[in-house]
Parts: sequence; structure tokens; C-alpha cells
Amino acid sequence: MKALTRLDGPAKLTGAARYAADAAAPGTLIAALVPATVPTGRVTSIDTSQVVDATVLTHHDLPRLTPLPSPPLGHSVLPLQDDLVHYEGQPVVMVLADSWQQAREAARQVRVTYDDVRPPLLFGQAEDVVPRSDHLLGEADESTGDLQAGLAAADRIVEATYTTANRHHNPMEPWAVLAEWVDDELVLHASVQAAALTQAVVAELFGLPADAVRVICPFTGGGFGSKGYVWPALPLAAAAARVTGQPVKLVLTRAEMFTLSGHQPATRQTITLGATADGRLTAIRHLSSNAAARVDDYAENTTHGTTWLYASPAIHTEMRVQRVDRPQPTPMRAPHEGPGIFPLESAMDELAHELGIDPVELRIRNEPAADPMTGRPFSSRKLVECLREGARRFGWSERDPEPRSMRDGHDLVGWGVAAATMDTFRAPSAARVRVDAAGRVTVETGAQEIGTGLPAMVQAVAAETLGCDAESVQVRHGDPDFPGHGGTMGSMSAMGLGSAVQAAAREVLDKLGANPGDPLADALAAAGLPELTAEGRWAPESSLAAGRSADHSIHTYGAIFVEVRVDEDLGLLRMSRAVGRYAAGRILNPLAAHSQMTGGLVWGYGQAVLEHSVFEPVLGRFLSKNLAGYVVPVNADIRELDVAFVPDDDRLASPVGAKGIGELGAVGVAAAIANAVFHATGRRVRDLPIKIADLL
Repeated sequence: MKALTRLDGPAKLTGAARYAADAAAPGTLIAALVPATVPTGRVTSIDTSQVVDATVLTHHDLPRLTPLPSPPLGHSVLPLQDDLVHYEGQPVVMVLADSWQQAREAARQVRVTYDDVRPPLLFGQAEDVVPRSDHLLGEADESTGDLQAGLAAADRIVEATYTTANRHHNPMEPWAVLAEWVDDELVLHASVQAAALTQAVVAELFGLPADAVRVICPFTGGGFGSKGYVWPALPLAAAAARVTGQPVKLVLTRAEMFTLSGHQPATRQTITLGATADGRLTAIRHLSSNAAARVDDYAENTTHGTTWLYASPAIHTEMRVQRVDRPQPTPMRAPHEGPGIFPLESAMDELAHELGIDPVELRIRNEPAADPMTGRPFSSRKLVECLREGARRFGWSERDPEPRSMRDGHDLVGWGVAAATMDTFRAPSAARVRVDAAGRVTVETGAQEIGTGLPAMVQAVAAETLGCDAESVQVRHGDPDFPGHGGTMGSMSAMGLGSAVQAAAREVLDKLGANPGDPLADALAAAGLPELTAEGRWAPESSLAAGRSADHSIHTYGAIFVEVRVDEDLGLLRMSRAVGRYAAGRILNPLAAHSQMTGGLVWGYGQAVLEHSVFEPVLGRFLSKNLAGYVVPVNADIRELDVAFVPDDDRLASPVGAKGIGELGAVGVAAAIANAVFHATGRRVRDLPIKIADLL
């Protein structure tokens, strides 16, 4: 399809795009939160004697809300409902004032005392337990074949334990909401990733019919998963607005984003691979545990990708969580496979080294003909093509396999490879197409533009289906009166919304008796219509279908090759170039897709060498709730990136042939970098992020 520039670009560049914090209403009160300073305990007193020019709300003042699980709530325990503290940073007081400065100063004057405080239970101290089923993509334990027999048949066994770090999303725009009650209707200008889900959840919390809640969100300034569920800021603002009878605006600080919008939890994973001397896998075992809040299980599902990536007669996976004293984790860009593929692809590199087999060739030799766990056929699978094309482009055949064999001055040079895969999440979506007498086309959808260029994708699908110029298609989005969308998350917008737009556009042609490419203005005139509206819907086999449908195994794939340079004296690590090749269904807008994959590579680099939210064990809090102590990649960190797609049109995944791409680019990068580090230095690093101390 034709590469289209972003429809939302001019509005964002000129400041015309309106975000949640830009919303205004007469008489708005500005809210600030007072966070708990202890990891557990009970509020015993709240001293507000020093507060001036502000209203203070505690758990005694706010209405009781309907209890709901997590998900769809971020935390199932809503703050300011009782006197219990479940995590450091939990809001225990809310302050309202006429300005942000007044509210923040008043919040600083509140003094809270606690009782029943105890040291926090930490990850690594708690027991591994089976997570509750509503937090799993499948079963906690999955098996096929005889694991022990597979290990016994192996000529070589590789087993190692790997860890990944706590990480935080840090979108440019923090959580923000303006809540206003108009009679019995609640209007929310909110920074969310799923307006329809937010509407349903808030309605249930407040005991309202769904149509009494309006969620307005045309633009979301990034989310990466942190705005997918309903987090405390939104119901707190709505509750405060109901109590005061005035609109309430709440915008979280950067520090509050570290505790009130989720994070990716630390994991500890053990991989065991058995293989014959010629590199055929005989057994795979993947055991995983991640940190979860004590009150809510959150399973990272790191073992999921292991069940379909490689052929093996025996596969066994176990998923566990540790219930500890911390805020609730949540999906973060490339959840599950992001942290889960790192140990698997690192272990595959270790196995290749042990067997003396090229790492690319080892992966190709273990390409399955069907889903190893279920036996179902793949809807499409072009991992081998990605590996071969990526290796050709990278120049992999020039690699000397011996560790420490490649050097450039003081730098040790290493080349590494890893496969990438993501589950294919699919959800219902709807869209409306309008055609006026001049033949101009307008597409309306409740979806948010979150930074991915979604409006241009909608424009491309509508133009292709109708056979008109893309420039004649206008896209309107984020209004609650528009047809609902499953959510801008889980890499599922292109296939879901694209399929709904395609269905609506085809309905327009059917109603007009027209063919793609026919002048729409002429067709309307011939039908005697001043305008025409059609609505299209699409849904997978179930309300939320992950990568295994009733008949097929549906996933995306890729191969990532990296070159690293390690200063032998200083231990400084740089990724000097990377090549990624991906098979992710039909690409609806090549320009935006390239941008997404490039951003994914940068995201994966951050996971590999920079990002780590240290959890302080005494205070039971994330130590650096800012972008000074939590380091993310900047332009100077990133050198040459080369990403492209192999042809892949998967009509079993969606009617438009698309699958998800937004998260795939972040998968496998950390493993490829760690494998390149081993090739450069001879040191096998199994803990992320890779630190200077690991390389000295």
C-alpha cells in the first residue's frame, strides 16, 4: 500500500491537538494527591491544620464505589475507600484548590500518621504461587510430550537462569483527567488507551448506565500500556467532582506515574534446552516467576512464546507469581514475549555455541511445521524468511564465530542474533463511513491517536476499499458519539479498526451499487442521495482472541541482528548497528510501520542496557521516580538502524490481512545484544540490564 504521512502531524506540531490536560470547564478545581509514605499499614490520623485555600478530601468524604477486579482496574483496591495502605505511593488524601500551585502546596502541608507498618515483602522472598486464571493468557502450566524422555535423548543440555528488571512506561503525557458531572451524566476528558473500556468500567464503579458516561479522548500522548486499564486518577477525579459539585482536573506528576499507572515487573526465568549433536531440539523447559502486588496477581506470561517458537517433541512451561508489597504491575510495550523471549533466545545462542552450530542455522533447523503445542496450522509464518533476509542484509556470513575474535582499536566487536515473536491480540471494533454529495469521505471512530499514526492507517484502508484518493478521506476520532473501538493497545488496532473500516466502506459501495474506483459523487447523484452513511464492524471468533484461534496459530515474527562494540578497558557498551526483518501480516502504511519498528528497536535497547527501576527494600518504594535515576535511550545512544518487512498477507488473522506490529520490534533486541556481547567479550550476561560492571 501507499506510504502516507501522518494526518495528526500538523495538529501536533502547531499545538492544535487537544489533550486531556488541555480541557477546561468553568469553575474547575485542580487536584493534588498526598501519597502514602509507607509500603503497608493503616492511616490513623490526618493533620490538615496548616492547609489554607484548599479543600481536603479523605476516605471519610468520598463515595463508596463498586468493587471491581484488576483488570479492568489497574488496582482492584481503589484508594480513599478505607484507611488501609497497600503500597507506597497509594493516595491517602486528595486536595482541591483553584490552581495547581495552590493544590500542590496544600498537599505538602498535610501530615499523615500510620499504624501497623511492617517491612515490605520483596521479590525473591515470597513464595512462588500459581496466578489466578484471569491473569493468564492460557494455563499456568503447559506441556506436550515427555520432557524427561526428551532430556534423556539429548546429546547436549543447556540450562541457565536469567533475570529481567522492573521497568516503567514513562509516556510523554502523564495520566490526566477532567471530570465534570452534568446533571446525572459524567463527562470525562481523559488520557486513556481504551475509551470504550473506560466508559464501561467507570459506569460500573459509579452504578450508572453506560450511556451516562462520556469519555472524550481524541489524542493520547503515549501510553505503552500504562493507560490501558482504569487507574486511580480517573475514579478519584470523578468522585471528587461528585462530592464538590464542580469539575475536577487531576494530572499526575512524573513521580506519581511510577506508582499509579503500573510497571513491568522483575522476572526470574530458568530455561532448559536439550538437543541432539546436529542441533535438533529434543526438549524445552521454561520456568518463570514475576513480582506481583499482594492484592492482585499479575502474570507476565513470559513462557507463552516458548510454546510456539521452535519445534520440539517435548515442551514444558510453568508460570508463577510472587505476591509482594508493591504497586500493581501492568502490561508494558511488548508484554509477555518482551521479557520472555530474552531467556529463550539467549539459551538458543548458548546451545549454538556449545554445539558449534551457527546461531541462525540452529534456529532454522528447529522451524516447526505446525504449532508444537496444539498441532494447529499457522495462519502464516515467515520466521525463516526473516532470518535469511536479515542475515543477508547484515552480512552475517562474514562473522567469525570465535568469541573475542573481532576487534576495532580498543573496541571488542560482537555480532548477535535473536528471533522475535508476539502473540496476536484481536478485539472487536467498529467504524462509520460518510460520503457527501461532493464525494468527500469521512471516517468516524472512537479510537484514540496515541502516537502510532492510526488516522493515516484508517485513511489508507478507506481509500483502498473505495478506490478513491487518500487525500479525499478525512478521519475523525476520539468522540464518544463515534462507533466504539476495542482499544489502542495490544498491537491490535490496525487489524481490528482496519477491518471495521473496510467493512463500512464496502457497505457504502453495496448501497450505491458501485465498484471500487467509481466516482462517489456520481454514484450518489445517480441514487438521488445527498449523502450516505454506513457502519462497519469486525470481531474475531471471541470477544478477545489471542494468538490461538479455534483453527489456527496466529502470531507475528521477526529476526534481529546487532553489532555491539565494547571498550575493553572501560566496559562501555554501544550498539553500533542493527538490522531487523519482520513478518507481521499486511503492512497498511509502510511509513508508519517503519517508524513503529524503529521505535521498537530503541525500546529494546533500553531494556537491554539502561532501564531498571530499583525497588528500595527498606522503604518499599521505587527509588528513582524520575527520568534522572531511571535512564532511557536518547539520540546519542542509537546509531544505524535498518528495518523492513518480508511480504506477509494474513487473511486468517483479519480481513485486511494485517496483524500487530507496535510491540514486535521491541522483542528479541535484548537477547541479540546479550548474544553479541558474548561474541565480543566471551562473557555471558544473563541479567538485564547489562551493566558496565558485567563487562569489566
